[in-house]
Amino acid sequence: MVAIIGAGIGGLATAIALRAHDVEVCIFEQAPVFKRVGAAINLTPNAVKVLDGLGLGERIRMNGHSPNYRISRTWNTGKETSRVELGSLARERYGASPLLLHRADFLKALEMAVPSGVINFGRRLVSLRDEGEVVKLTFEDGSNFIAEGVIGADGIHSVVREVLFGPEVPTFTGMSAYRSVIPVKKIGDGDYSSFVKWWGPTPKIQIVIFLISQGRELFMFATIPETEEAPESWSTGGEVKELKSFFSSFHADARKIVDACNVTLRTALYERQPLDKWSSGNVTLLGDVCHAMTPFMAQGAAMGLEDAAILSRCVSASNDWPTAIARYERTRIGRVSQIQLGSHQNEWLREEGNPDWVYGYDAWQATMV
Repeated sequence: MVAIIGAGIGGLATAIALRAHDVEVCIFEQAPVFKRVGAAINLTPNAVKVLDGLGLGERIRMNGHSPNYRISRTWNTGKETSRVELGSLARERYGASPLLLHRADFLKALEMAVPSGVINFGRRLVSLRDEGEVVKLTFEDGSNFIAEGVIGADGIHSVVREVLFGPEVPTFTGMSAYRSVIPVKKIGDGDYSSFVKWWGPTPKIQIVIFLISQGRELFMFATIPETEEAPESWSTGGEVKELKSFFSSFHADARKIVDACNVTLRTALYERQPLDKWSSGNVTLLGDVCHAMTPFMAQGAAMGLEDAAILSRCVSASNDWPTAIARYERTRIGRVSQIQLGSHQNEWLREEGNPDWVYGYDAWQATMV
């Protein structure tokens, strides 16, 4: 039995992938129930290919929007600085087109693919002890669980990571992110079919806009420099008036979207240093636990999905759990560290460039170390 700590994107995808190889899994989630939280998610072709391999591609496409292009524009002049053709070309080139959808719709599709009884809600992990042959888990309610292997997929404030490698202090990026979902009919006429990133006067200032909900809603993500640290919460409300005022000097096409916002969520953005080790004994890490990154390449969820696919392949190829997770770690660390660095630098496709090394990766076919 493998215990997965955390029922987020990475944890659910890993459960689905391992079950496909007849591995018995049990998920422990600290929340009492799933709630419709978050705003939107950009699933790039490398992420969609993982979902196709899990048998979830068609279900995800039912609620998503596939953009025709990924466009970069300059904040004040509106000048286009790069354009990446997606749509049918992405399907031919990478094996899948990107999908843009509400995060809650995506999580619901993952949840529905996990059988009843696999997810245990209201179970907050407080400690674990690797006893060699098994790992003993202890939860806040006083209950225990014995597992042959453990996967820490419990997010950026991971208990599993802290037990393995000690406490970690995240670094404040000096930015806050604002997220809003706006009905398209409220905005008026315009072509919103493409993913558009407006690059501000500094790397800490930008607006990203794309359609979700099969084109019925527009998602806006914006970042603003901050001098004081704020809570790292993805459900805290933000000041709409402050958002509109800050971007009042942007091009009219961008202001039109910002001005249509009535409600926004705000979170401070923090970074964590890449880990050079993810596993110890019978325990390994996955997703944001071991490679949390800024959202500027839209690869946070994609890396967790790739992790799930690679880990399941390593487990399938070995009868020994410690050997499998060691191979998974060695296979993943190089690529993920490169993505983390690129996201930190925030220059991804600002000018014309080749996204093949990101979009073209196929976790089901990639060479394993």
